Amino acid sequence: MNARHGGTGRVLVVGDVVTDVVAVLAGPLAPGSDTSAAIRSTGGGQAANTASWLAAQGVPVTLVGAVGDDVAGNDRVAELAAAGVDCAVERVAGAATGTVIVLAAGDERTMVTERGANVRLSPGHVEAALAGTPDATHLHLSGYTLLDAQSRPAGLRALAGARERGLTTSVDAASAAPLRAAGTAAFLEWVREVDLLLVNVDEATVLAGGLEPAAQGRALVATARRVVVKRGSAGAIWVDRDAAIITSPAHRVTVRDVTGAGDAFAAGLLAAWLSGATPAAALARAADLGAAAVTQVGARPAR
Repeated sequence: MNARHGGTGRVLVVGDVVTDVVAVLAGPLAPGSDTSAAIRSTGGGQAANTASWLAAQGVPVTLVGAVGDDVAGNDRVAELAAAGVDCAVERVAGAATGTVIVLAAGDERTMVTERGANVRLSPGHVEAALAGTPDATHLHLSGYTLLDAQSRPAGLRALAGARERGLTTSVDAASAAPLRAAGTAAFLEWVREVDLLLVNVDEATVLAGGLEPAAQGRALVATARRVVVKRGSAGAIWVDRDAAIITSPAHRVTVRDVTGAGDAFAAGLLAAWLSGATPAAALARAADLGAAAVTQVGARPAR
């Protein structure tokens, strides 16, 4: 099914659930010494963040992921449920819930990642989640699931199972460094004919070369039906196979922490597009949520 839905049905979001330890640095990092920072622990993970932002907009959403059989796993699932996310989360015995250390400074952030139980997400669990949500109309996959060889079978099963059931699909390319390691040709084959591919400028450069963003989008619609290139403070570009190119500015706001901004952007885009909004309106809604995300510390909606 390639048409947009007239209303926003249930969205399945597949991918990582982690604990974020966010350090908002007071100044430049001093290697080998001390740097003052405001530090907090909070829920994170690209898929879990996107699911939370979807739920905050009233979109029925189920998160499909994996956590360890530990206190952190219990806490992550409990906070997602409290945020209105239905959790089809696999508990992996003997594994630790994933953790990401985030060093945030201005409009940049660097992540140090231990994916933990996320790499153990199984194709069987994904298939059971698909079978258990007959009201689902769309599947959104975090690219991290594809980029790690251990979790890749689950990501591929998610996309194949969604197509078999007539769901529309979207993929967020996730991160430039693991994308480069996985290889451009392989990734593009994994996401071939998805309905919507989201990339930031760095990811677009890995996948399409050093072109300007609109040209990158035009190159990538040979693989995906629609592409959105996220350009941070420069806004975003929508490109589809009908040769439509839509640009949208970003909001000018005071940036506190960019962690999760792309996940919030994805949620705004999906919520609008799946309800039948035009590309321009979907990009505007995405910009609203992305701006809201960067004005706060942490990757989830403020409560």
